[in-house]
Amino acid sequence: MKIADLISWFEAWANPSWCESWDNCGWQIEPGVLQESARVLVCLTPTLAVMEEAIACHANLIFAHHPLIFSPPKSLCTGEPIAEMARLAFTHNIGVYSAHTNFDQVADGTADVLAQILALKDVTPIVPTQAGLGYGRVGLLEPSLTLEELLTVIHNRLAPPKLIFSPSADLQQTISRVAVLGGSGASFISAVAKTGAQAYLTSDCKFHQFQESRDRNIILIDAGHYATERPACKCLVQKFQSLHLDWVQLSRKDEDFRQFFPG
Repeated sequence: MKIADLISWFEAWANPSWCESWDNCGWQIEPGVLQESARVLVCLTPTLAVMEEAIACHANLIFAHHPLIFSPPKSLCTGEPIAEMARLAFTHNIGVYSAHTNFDQVADGTADVLAQILALKDVTPIVPTQAGLGYGRVGLLEPSLTLEELLTVIHNRLAPPKLIFSPSADLQQTISRVAVLGGSGASFISAVAKTGAQAYLTSDCKFHQFQESRDRNIILIDAGHYATERPACKCLVQKFQSLHLDWVQLSRKDEDFRQFFPG
């Protein structure tokens, strides 16, 4: 399959026109690869380490969730990460394409994959944006779990380096309705409260957002940005494999960008 056909297939599923006004979905760098047979490296974040991996694997497309360029750079200078990415992309003929808030909304996107990992039933979007799609997912745990059991499931299935959650007087309380949103989902707390969810799995939550959740009777669970979005990248690789591309692989150089002391 040619890269142009792969992108057309993807955009029919996750239209880049759905992305938010502050976002930058679609081509980040297109050095003239559209008619080449697709050799795709899928990653969460396009970094120089991922670019070096793509060069070593003879990939011609880095397909990323996070955009390389969020706002227009005023200059491109040697040694700056975006400039180096662009230089290497054109030198080695490797395109960089990002699917961000459009991928967040669709079936089998970032939120849907989290809901599948927790085996949620009767799933609906937290914030609908179009027919059956939208940001986040909320659904039922069947059977219900205690809070302690739910935290254990999340820890075992997502393997976050740390799992932060709201203080609770009773880890044995029963949880039957859960909301999920991969990546930075703290701004959706008020919308989650309207869904009746007892617990909300997301990431990048601050001190006062845990306070807000407590005041809204929601158990906030922060598993980290990487752990909540990387699974969707793995799912995307499986979708690409079903298209019988020449080569596709999940990046081994994706980074969490965080370490915890002590480990």
